[in-house]
Amino acid sequence: MDNCLFCRIALGEIPSRKVYADEDLFAFHDINPARPLHILVIPRRHITSLATSTEADTLVLGRMLAVANRLATENGSPDGFRVIINTGRIGQQEVQHLHAHIVGGPDPVGPMLKRV
Repeated sequence: MDNCLFCRIALGEIPSRKVYADEDLFAFHDINPARPLHILVIPRRHITSLATSTEADTLVLGRMLAVANRLATENGSPDGFRVIINTGRIGQQEVQHLHAHIVGGPDPVGPMLKRV
């Protein structure tokens, strides 16, 4: 997609602090980190969200999760991390390009959700 922020980052049109790249995935540090470690992993091919993914996306979705441990360990969170994929309005997805947040650091990340 021409105006997709993350597509443009993956193409190198917008600068980022890259931590990983292969033919299917691109990973970079979040510009507004919520934790000491906060990396975004995106598919190079535009997929709007998990809600629009199909069986054809199975391999890239699996690869996103498969590289999470390596990225977390190599970037300062060897004792664990959290992977978050926000989806749609209710999930508060801000950029309409599928992305996984890998968050961690030296301290526990805290409760998963606030109780309502």
